[in-house]
Amino acid sequence: MKRLPDSELELMLIVWDATEAVSRIYIQEHLEKTKELAPTTILSFLSRLEAKGFLKIEKRGKVNFYSPLVTQEEYANNESKTILERFFGNSVKNFVVHLNNAKSVNEEQIQELKDFLDDLPSEDKKE
Repeated sequence: MKRLPDSELELMLIVWDATEAVSRIYIQEHLEKTKELAPTTILSFLSRLEAKGFLKIEKRGKVNFYSPLVTQEEYANNESKTILERFFGNSVKNFVVHLNNAKSVNEEQIQELKDFLDDLPSEDKKE
């Protein structure tokens, strides 16, 4: 699965959040107000996402509607795995150490992680 540039990922987040297929106008209305993109730019991004296998396009009259072919969970799982492998030698510990050293996590988040690990069923915990 290809990694999406931020601009395309932003559109996919809108499509994933929708409960049904969406139009270009819907996407444009849901973009961050600080990011005003021309309709032709949005259409270009949507075409790229279709070519990459992320979106399905359905024509209804004169309007195209877009629905995801890849779930947000599938994409997030792939991205997480790639980052963990490429940057942290496939080590969750190295990743957490990096977050801590970069001051990217606070005590509350560390406690949240501890609680999560404590709540895992024993068969899910790696020895």
